Amino acid sequence: MRKLMIKGYGTALPQKTIHFGDQTRYRISGAENQLSLAVEAIEKALTRANLTISDIDCIVSASAVDVQPIPCTAALIHEKIAKGTAIPAMDINTTCTSFITALDTMSYLISAGRYQNVLIVSSEVGSLALNPKQKESFELFSDGAAAFIFGHQTEKEIGIIDAKQCTWSEGAHDTEIRAGLSAVHPSTYSEETKEDFMFDMKGRRILGLSVKKVPQMVQEFLASNQLYTSDVQFFIPHQASKALPLVMEKLGVKKHQYINIVSDYGNMVSASVPFAFAYALDKGLVATGDKIILVGTAAGLTTNILLMQL
Repeated sequence: MRKLMIKGYGTALPQKTIHFGDQTRYRISGAENQLSLAVEAIEKALTRANLTISDIDCIVSASAVDVQPIPCTAALIHEKIAKGTAIPAMDINTTCTSFITALDTMSYLISAGRYQNVLIVSSEVGSLALNPKQKESFELFSDGAAAFIFGHQTEKEIGIIDAKQCTWSEGAHDTEIRAGLSAVHPSTYSEETKEDFMFDMKGRRILGLSVKKVPQMVQEFLASNQLYTSDVQFFIPHQASKALPLVMEKLGVKKHQYINIVSDYGNMVSASVPFAFAYALDKGLVATGDKIILVGTAAGLTTNILLMQL
């Protein structure tokens, strides 16, 4: 076990909501932006942890889409909350599962004592890149942010038990933004090419590949830890789509064992998992002593699963 503890967490949502039938989505407006959402979530996490930014040893931005190509988004967040300090800042990105990847990666450094307090924040404003012509994605995604502070501890049997990541690149082009960097240079932007600069999702193909690959990965992961789905108190999946119940059923997870807030909040990309995690903590859906699993799929197609003892 990589021993660590949750010291604080916070979330942030834009003020503006829009509705598609019974589905609520959050979209930035006015002066709100990706950095302002990140800062709001971080400030709430610090307050809950009773810490100041000077207590943080490392700042990690775990977001799918950067604020700008260079520098890393973590450096821009650092400018907002830690300017004048030398706190290291870095990005860790596996798109929608970035938070899980970041927690898995940083847990080794926390457990080893390299860092005492690590701040991981996911902040997304995916609405800016949505294509109104693609109803499926346009009506699915929300903007938002979530931040967690994880701390070093050696006394309690709490922390990361195990984690696994797989990538099946046959799905690499099923979820993508093709243009804007070196593959399709920004100078090529025109009325004819503008959709290459927007988010493009082939939902049926992603779902098909996920249903084919993910259940076996999860079952192998559980077996390697000598667990059944019934041994896990709660699953916190990426809030990928309204098909979440179908996917969880394929994984053998009962309805009472997982959180589904897609209708109320939509898909917040990388912020989905930490936002749902914070929601579960706030609502008492998870408690000290529980074994929980964070799991999700991401563009690539990448899948992450992380087993944690609270």
